[in-house]
Amino acid sequence: MTALRSLTAAMAKGFVRDRMTIFWSVVFPLMFLVLFGGIFSDRSSPRLDVVAVGPVAVLDRLPADARAQLDQSISVTTSDDLDASLARVRSGAVAAVVTQDGPTVDVHYSRADQVRAAQVLGTFRGLVDATNLAASGAPPALSLRTAQVEDTSLRTIQFVTPGLLGWAVAMSATFGAAVNLVTWRTNGLLRRMRLAPVSTASVVLARVGVSLAVAFGQVVIFLAVAVAFFGLKLTGWWPMVFPLTLVGTLAFLSIGLLAGSVAKTEEAAVGLANVIVLPMAFLSGSFFSLAGAPGWLQGVSRVLPLRYLNEAMLDTMVRGRGPSSVVLPVLVLLAFTLVLTAVSARLFRWEP
Repeated sequence: MTALRSLTAAMAKGFVRDRMTIFWSVVFPLMFLVLFGGIFSDRSSPRLDVVAVGPVAVLDRLPADARAQLDQSISVTTSDDLDASLARVRSGAVAAVVTQDGPTVDVHYSRADQVRAAQVLGTFRGLVDATNLAASGAPPALSLRTAQVEDTSLRTIQFVTPGLLGWAVAMSATFGAAVNLVTWRTNGLLRRMRLAPVSTASVVLARVGVSLAVAFGQVVIFLAVAVAFFGLKLTGWWPMVFPLTLVGTLAFLSIGLLAGSVAKTEEAAVGLANVIVLPMAFLSGSFFSLAGAPGWLQGVSRVLPLRYLNEAMLDTMVRGRGPSSVVLPVLVLLAFTLVLTAVSARLFRWEP
């Protein structure tokens, strides 16, 4: 126990005294949280800018309540110059130009932005259908009722924080293990540990203990900043983030050990860790949702451990799902840990 405490204390001091390690482990991911939280803190669906050229009865004769609802999704300005207005559509300055010739409503749009084109076409199709129905005098056969499944107070920061936190934990554990292992091997520290009366288990446990302490510190700092400055609201199951961080840290420590076992220099270890973690963060939804990603990309994402860590954090912190939601992610992360640790043990070298 004395050797374990001494090693843990030495590694912890090494982490605290290494400013670059603190920057990349804590400050750098936190910068992304502040950046994303600041940019998207007041994000809402943007209104579509539409130009009405000449009289457009389908807009001009809307009842006041219907027009108020329409104004929430589109912003209508008027113009008498059709050519100039069409030029604005082509340049992307406005979403569409609408004209009306008798019973025909013409909507001019650009396919350059397919999402905006679909929004404006859907809006005007619905508007024309509603006008036709009102003109017929027949009561509507169906009515539409919508309801948001999440708390209506949800803001973008609540979906951004779990992914960025997962990325921060992955980066810290992977880089810490990979760089430490290569550095200790090249400067002869591993050889001295091997000759000293210190068991291998003590060295490994000390490294794991320091990595867990850093990861839990990241969780506390991330949540404190997100709650205090960006209005993050946590569900009642948010403490589940700590056991998730534990298994996530173990999984990415094993990846770092593997990278450190095959790399011969510190630069190679950093490069290899970057090649592993950075693409994985993009493919696992750390920076943006993968809900609209193609099927093949979803398939690739499903074999990455960070995807499971991100989704489990999102489920517990934001969606309010209980322990049953983290069973599969925990099993997957533990499986990654066991397999990669076994591979790392076979490739491990004491000497440079």
